[in-house]
Amino acid sequence: MLVGILPTMLLRYAILENYENRAVTVRINDVQNQIKILADHLITYNYLTDTSSEVVNAELAMLSTLYDGRVIIIDQNCNIIKDTYGISEGKTIISEEVMLSMKGQTSSNYDAENQYIEVTTPIIDNALLQKNAEEDDGAPNPDASLASGVMLTSVSTDNIAANVEILQGQATILQMLAAVVLVALAWALSNILVKPFERVTSAIRETKEGFNTEPISVMDYEETEHIITAFNELLGRMKVLDDSRQEFVSNVSHELKTPLTSMKVLADSLIAQENVPVELYQEFMVDIADEIERENEIINDLLSLVKMDKTSADMNIENISLNELIELILKRLRPIAKQRHIDVLYESIREVYAEVDKVKLTLALSNFVENAIKYNSDYGYVKVSLDADHQYATIVVEDNGIGIPEEEQEHIFERFYRVDKSHSREIGGTGLGLAIARNAILMHRGSIKIESQEGAGTSVIVRIPIIFVSK
Repeated sequence: MLVGILPTMLLRYAILENYENRAVTVRINDVQNQIKILADHLITYNYLTDTSSEVVNAELAMLSTLYDGRVIIIDQNCNIIKDTYGISEGKTIISEEVMLSMKGQTSSNYDAENQYIEVTTPIIDNALLQKNAEEDDGAPNPDASLASGVMLTSVSTDNIAANVEILQGQATILQMLAAVVLVALAWALSNILVKPFERVTSAIRETKEGFNTEPISVMDYEETEHIITAFNELLGRMKVLDDSRQEFVSNVSHELKTPLTSMKVLADSLIAQENVPVELYQEFMVDIADEIERENEIINDLLSLVKMDKTSADMNIENISLNELIELILKRLRPIAKQRHIDVLYESIREVYAEVDKVKLTLALSNFVENAIKYNSDYGYVKVSLDADHQYATIVVEDNGIGIPEEEQEHIFERFYRVDKSHSREIGGTGLGLAIARNAILMHRGSIKIESQEGAGTSVIVRIPIIFVSK
């Protein structure tokens, strides 16, 4: 509306202003032409010394009537010798315009407030000027008056003002019509242009209230396309998070409930029997203790996972030797590998020191090495190598075990996710180890990469900054 209405207002003002200025200029030029002709007649009829000429008086009256104005004739002594209004004759008039006109200058002035034009024109007798010049030996006198008299003409501009007023009225009507059209057009265009955004808003509201969980599509404009694309990506992320949350709650419930169910079955079995043999009682109690230990492991892993979700403000950073840390981890895990005749190898390319949280990094690397042992074949091997450049330390945990199917690799860091659930049940564990390890590495501003081939083994490549920078 503003883009349409403001230019019409400016155009209206410019047109009216231009018309008025043009009309005044034309009127001034017309009057000056008439006055010059009349000034020649004043000289011809010697009107400045004898105002009785009926021809000149008639012309003066006609000029005054034609332009609805007033004509004053002033002689060289600044005395008014003729006034078409007949009220100032015999008086003396001295003004800047008259003085300048006595020196041969023509001037005009437009008074818009009082609606008249005042034109001051010199009455020049060329023969007299030539005679005076001859008497002065051709040298003009700078103080001498060039004019024999002055004609002071006031011309009414009522008709110009009336025309301007008429034009203003017409312009106002046209502007109002244009405004109505522009308002209607703006309203129609705004509805057309905003409608896709209303559909976007409605779709988002439905999604927020849970009535719609499918991606929305409003591709009318490039802007809505960008908004919808971003929203659908956000919706997809929300679905993933929601599915993950539901799966996590379900898995936690299942994992916590399983040991409790086993303990209840064992306890109920003992209660249901009379005179339970000590050997059977001890066997059941050992099983119950194992289930309690399993429940305790799940709870501890969950607590570790919650701690890992906190910010790096909880990091206890110290500068340690990664070589010594890895050797300590492998020393603890070699007895487990020895039970299945798995060789644990260590290759250190160079001495590496890094700023890390020793407890969290130990937990992460222990998980990687322990998984490499658990999901390996008997008489296999696990190789851990350490190297570094000027920025990052690189730790590779490699095995020749059962490997991970390609379609499963992107899920292995999810909580409670297990590639082979039946086999994992035999091996044990809570399914939280890799999720905990991943969080620990990310808290160090590091990265994890998995390279695996089913039946051929797995390599876990960990990169962490040597110098820890908290964000």
